[in-house]
Amino acid sequence: MNRSGKLAEESSRGPQNGTKGLVLRVAAPIIPAMTTATFILALVVVVALAFDFTNGFHDTGNAMAASIATGALSPKRAVGLAAILNLVGALLSVEVALTVSNAVVNLQDSKGLPKPELMANDGRMLLLIVFGGLIGGIIWNLFTWLLGLPSSSSHALLGGLVGGTIGALGFAGVKWAGDGSKIDGVIGKVLIPSLLSPVIAMIVAATATRIIFMITARIEDKFRERRFRWGQVGAASLVSLAHGTNDAQKTMGVITLALVAGGTVSSTAVYVPLWVKLSAATAIALGTYLGGWRIIRTMGKGL
Repeated sequence: MNRSGKLAEESSRGPQNGTKGLVLRVAAPIIPAMTTATFILALVVVVALAFDFTNGFHDTGNAMAASIATGALSPKRAVGLAAILNLVGALLSVEVALTVSNAVVNLQDSKGLPKPELMANDGRMLLLIVFGGLIGGIIWNLFTWLLGLPSSSSHALLGGLVGGTIGALGFAGVKWAGDGSKIDGVIGKVLIPSLLSPVIAMIVAATATRIIFMITARIEDKFRERRFRWGQVGAASLVSLAHGTNDAQKTMGVITLALVAGGTVSSTAVYVPLWVKLSAATAIALGTYLGGWRIIRTMGKGL
């Protein structure tokens, strides 16, 4: 019996010669054909996990390069530790997953639900906006990875969503500066932090390093270096854990938003399915383990 349909054999007698004939009747297929919306949804999920994988490329270098350069960790151990902590961090929380796009574009309400006008035609417009944003983020991640440049995958994703929204809804679909009560939107969430964070981090790091050297000036070098190495391992581990917690959530949120648009997840009680959490965590961990070497070379030696 063919699984795609049931075959029924019926015996009938010919009108003249009395011979028996077989009539084959084919029922409707058990597995329905894939619709365009279902295909787009599946494509968005696959591309989102691909983005998560490329996201992991950058974390190993950003978190572990200093520990590798100073000999606190071997490259293999550093990459493995970063991958494990990315996996653990991705499973710790989903607090921001459902509102990831609310910061810069008008796709969701305050509860994380897609806006009704985007849900027409099986949510096809919303799916295409998300798909375009993910493609933009992936291209930027691969470009900076090939050049060995450390960059923010979060900003790449948000920038991709802004571009996809402009293409579908125009400039009015983007939150440029918030509602006026505070600096928010693209300016407050992307542009200002990207300019200020390196400067602030540089000042804080220089001040903290100076203070630590003053405190440990009278300690013998061999004891000081040993403790510094453990401190580097601890700090790098926390960076990797935080990276998994924050960046993997963004991918979870994008996939969940696509599932709501495709009708797989209820639009009245939105939640992040377990398989989404596991797949996003696994993708970012694999990307961290397999692709971080170019960024390590830049962070550990190039700068």
